[in-house]
Amino acid sequence: MTSMNFAQQLPAQVKVYMMFFIYALALGSIYPRLGDLQIKLQLQEAALGLSLLGFALGTQLSLFVASSLITKYGSKNILLCSVPLLGLTFCVASLAVNGWYFFLSLLFSGLAIGALEVVVNLEADRTEYKLGRRIMNRAHAFWSFGFFSAGVLGAGASQWQVPIFWHFLMITLLSGALCIILFKNYSPADPRPSSSNSTKNFVLPSRAIVFICLFTLSAMLLEGAGADWSIIFMRDNFSLSPFINGLAFILGALSQATCRFFADALVDKFGPLKVCRASIITLAAGALLITFSPDASTALLGFTLAGAGTACIFPLAMSAAAQRTDRPAASNLASLAQLSFVVFLLAPPLLGYVAEALSLRHSYAIALPLIIMSWFSVSALGFTQPQSDIKAAKST
Repeated sequence: MTSMNFAQQLPAQVKVYMMFFIYALALGSIYPRLGDLQIKLQLQEAALGLSLLGFALGTQLSLFVASSLITKYGSKNILLCSVPLLGLTFCVASLAVNGWYFFLSLLFSGLAIGALEVVVNLEADRTEYKLGRRIMNRAHAFWSFGFFSAGVLGAGASQWQVPIFWHFLMITLLSGALCIILFKNYSPADPRPSSSNSTKNFVLPSRAIVFICLFTLSAMLLEGAGADWSIIFMRDNFSLSPFINGLAFILGALSQATCRFFADALVDKFGPLKVCRASIITLAAGALLITFSPDASTALLGFTLAGAGTACIFPLAMSAAAQRTDRPAASNLASLAQLSFVVFLLAPPLLGYVAEALSLRHSYAIALPLIIMSWFSVSALGFTQPQSDIKAAKST
């Protein structure tokens, strides 16, 4: 049996899981090397943060048209093109000679990120509906496993001083090959039934989407800050080896992946509100430990708890947005992603200014008021369907 035939025989949910894994493997490769890139480009925290805004701008531009692109070209074609494009833009970014060059390279990275974000979540939601059981959290677990794998490879490459370009090129070739093998003959899942069939390039968020977004802000900030700044935080505060510094990223991704892997069963058993409240408490504990950590072990525990706390929040929010019937799922997903990714990709780079003026500890402390807001807006997920409702809806 050839690899292509083997890929066609995989269950639908496994294909979605691999979609998330490959996307995260490609995207996550840059974060363990941000500290190396900062030194190479001789950038202070504020200047590095400004360069990272390229991610945010490119992603937002892509999200504006993601729904129309999916309608016109299909999820499979976007996936096959965007994963290699993302890796190639990182290869170009590794050759940057100044912050502006780096910014422009990441702008094109963001164009791939926005399209991929909508595609993978849309396929997860449609497959979830088709199967009649939750897979969204487990799909995001494979995203975190992809980040974890990228973190291990990146920390090892940094420790052994592998040139950044060659590291990124190897990840690009690996993720691109996996994408072709698994998805060359991929057939996207059918859309959920919806009261509206038209899509627009840009959809203003509804009131419900705004409240769902408010719920996600703390998790998106800490997840983004952990990706952008965790390794630099460890380096600047504790002066450890590159691989030990990389454990902040690795442990956060691993704890996030583990929680997400088992989250669907927990949500079915306890409901989304209880799971989200437990997640917010864990998130708060992680943020407090990072902010006030007296040593590296405490900080690493904080990053581990923060990763676990972020695990369920965004996947449940994406499910809630996709299951609304006021507009097509692709439009609601793009609308929520546009708002949430402002925090994930825009706020953490801006925290570089706080870090340079005060410290990275103060940057993480900013998340605490947002965690309180998440606690009071958790009821926005009240309409998320339990497993029995999904099956009942499918049977009708």
